[in-house]
Amino acid sequence: MKKQQKQDRTSERGRFSAKRKKEAVLRLLKGEELDALSRELGVTAAVLSEWRERFLAGAEANLKSREPEAADDEVLRLKAMVGELMMKNELLAEKARLLEGNAPGFPWRKSRG
Repeated sequence: MKKQQKQDRTSERGRFSAKRKKEAVLRLLKGEELDALSRELGVTAAVLSEWRERFLAGAEANLKSREPEAADDEVLRLKAMVGELMMKNELLAEKARLLEGNAPGFPWRKSRG
């Protein structure tokens, strides 16, 4: 038997694949009766209810999450750029301060007289 067929069917022990559980939950969400579906699938209504709650909790968590990869990479890149620009700014400010302090001996500074 092919792997996909094996995963899609119910095993002898009554275990369902994630795909089959999702299909059952979607049927519930579309309005099928819980009791009728549980009898058809051979599982208790409590099990189906648990699948539905887990499915909805996972959906809610996915809706709350943001796109972490691209946004986080961009934030890290921009923080590094800000740090580099701050260092350059501090170095230029220090250089300007030193040049102003030594101004009389430098030809680019005109005397005020």
